[in-house]
Amino acid sequence: MRRFSPWHRSQSHWLDDYARFSVIKALNNGAQWTDWPIALRDRDPATLAAFDREHGDALRDVMHAQFRAAVFWRELRMEAAQRGVKLFGDMPIFVAHDSADVWAKRDLFLLDAAGQPTVVAGVPPDYFSETGQRWGNPHYNWAAMQADSFAWWRARLAAHFDWFDWVRIDHFRGLAAAWTVPANEPTAIHGQWVPSPGADLLRAVADEMGDLPLVAEDLGVITPDVTALRHQFGLPGMAVLQFAFDAHADNPHKPENVMPDTVYYTGTHDNDTALGWLRALPDAVRQHVRWQLGVGEADAASDEQLVDAMIRTVLHSRAALAVLPLQDVLHLGTEARMNTPGTDNGNWSWRFSWADLPENLAPRLLQQFQQSDRCGPPDPS
Repeated sequence: MRRFSPWHRSQSHWLDDYARFSVIKALNNGAQWTDWPIALRDRDPATLAAFDREHGDALRDVMHAQFRAAVFWRELRMEAAQRGVKLFGDMPIFVAHDSADVWAKRDLFLLDAAGQPTVVAGVPPDYFSETGQRWGNPHYNWAAMQADSFAWWRARLAAHFDWFDWVRIDHFRGLAAAWTVPANEPTAIHGQWVPSPGADLLRAVADEMGDLPLVAEDLGVITPDVTALRHQFGLPGMAVLQFAFDAHADNPHKPENVMPDTVYYTGTHDNDTALGWLRALPDAVRQHVRWQLGVGEADAASDEQLVDAMIRTVLHSRAALAVLPLQDVLHLGTEARMNTPGTDNGNWSWRFSWADLPENLAPRLLQQFQQSDRCGPPDPS
């Protein structure tokens, strides 16, 4: 308890409202905050004060659960650091509409009087979806955020830097310009790019925190302003080997084009596993991939050997950091895919057990890391 009180004081800027949000939501059978009684929806001060008095025990339970999670995570991070392991976290650029952040800070988001988004985030049609992706997250009210030098963003990033050694900003291009879709549109087709003050935001964060241990997820529609913003703040970008096998010599995902300031993946959580991807390719394309990877005769190499070749290619690239999904290391197929963009069912459900890891896995990986000179601590800067 002695440790809880100072921790609570340091975290009260988010914790108190998070606890309220969690308890109110539970008492309303999980309803979205826009469907709560109006006085709670609109955060009437007298109503919130009365709620705090009536539900003090439940609020404290939520806070103590968060405290225990924070203690466990700090212990985990300390143990990892002692073993030379750095933690690489992921931060989506947008937050969910039905969240404590939006409920507590409505002025920082583009909402109507009832709290509903007027415009929502997404991406235009691309490799993953013919109709684009309509994520449904509310857009930021950048003018309101600039008024206090991005205090909400600075607190958000500070928390992530406390949890992780490196943080990937998912959809980094949204800090240059974000695809903005009217909330009444069923798909993301009829949207437009709206500029974002990303340089001002990152400068405010850097002025407060110094060097930024950030990685920019710069996949998809990347325009010169996105690349310029990344370079302005010295942030590494990303490349994905699955995207490398086309006829364009300047494709940034091709191994020969991958620059040192890059995090190189065989595939990300949004891709199929390497084995699943290979098996879904037309025969002619699969033979081209085999030829590009230099794996024996086109008809002799197994798909598993091609996966190993993809892993070797990423490890031996010039990229500062190589990322290998465990599914690829284990030669797993589409059944182990992590996420399918544009869908909301069946994602993020894959799990492994320690029994799935063969005894020779660790020495095999160590040999690959030694051969590719990747046994030092990861540092994508």
